[in-house]
Amino acid sequence: MNRRLKGGVQASLYTAVKNNGKERTGVLIESPGINISPTIYLEEYFEDYQKGKCLGMIVDEILGFYDSIKREGPWDCEMLKNYDGVKDRIVFKLVNTLKNRKFLSTVPHRSYLDLSVVFYVLLEVTADGTAAMTVSESHMEQWKVTTDILWSDALRNVKRLLPAEFVTMNHALKEMLRGREESEVSGNDSENDSGNLLLGKGTERDGMYILSNSLRSYGAACIAYPHILEMIGEILRRDYYVLPSSVHEVIIVPWSPGLDIRELDEMVREINVTQVAEEEVLSSHAYLYRRSTGTLCGGNARQNGRAAG
Repeated sequence: MNRRLKGGVQASLYTAVKNNGKERTGVLIESPGINISPTIYLEEYFEDYQKGKCLGMIVDEILGFYDSIKREGPWDCEMLKNYDGVKDRIVFKLVNTLKNRKFLSTVPHRSYLDLSVVFYVLLEVTADGTAAMTVSESHMEQWKVTTDILWSDALRNVKRLLPAEFVTMNHALKEMLRGREESEVSGNDSENDSGNLLLGKGTERDGMYILSNSLRSYGAACIAYPHILEMIGEILRRDYYVLPSSVHEVIIVPWSPGLDIRELDEMVREINVTQVAEEEVLSSHAYLYRRSTGTLCGGNARQNGRAAG
């Protein structure tokens, strides 16, 4: 790659520690005068190499991808130096506490059941993806803020930047199959065709529902949004289970006498093993929301899954 790159652009190997301690290896490509550099992870390219694709073709693909995402000018970092520049873009995600102990020792966080709330700055959202920066202890010291201040601002910001969406499983599958492009062609904009039951956009009911945010990125955090679990309880008119299918979304299953919490736990574990990348696993068991107390509980607090319908 370095033989192909011109104008002082340099490629080097970079190892990133992702969620749950998962390490990923990538190529970091740095350009003179540009203070933000993309990392292109290599695992999928390596699988192609093992299947017989030649190295030259792989380099072509990586450089082509780099050309499509590279920045032409430096990133304005001034906004990051003071809290006033970022406080309206502070949001949060949920991670597994036990699997991220080392990471959590370096960042401000809050406990949420057996999970942890971690803060990040949502810098940019484009059609190609999002740009975000995890808030570290050093950031908090530089900004002279506390975890409580971060939490308060994040709770306000997520409602605007990453609003919760609660849809039937049937609706989610239809949306996935037809794709957003087809929706635009048919004249249905995302607001009118969202199926978001939290906004009264649909009356359809299902045996399973999906809760995530509008970007479908770290949307499992919606279970910690103010009033969202209560609103879902009012829609379903019964207690319900929360199955953490990944860090990006959770599955909501209305309570019924025939449901066995142990079977739901097994379902979560099977999804983790067969459907979810290691770095996107949130938890290994289901949670129960009780309408009578307005609380979400997990583990022994579920009392074998008994609840009032």
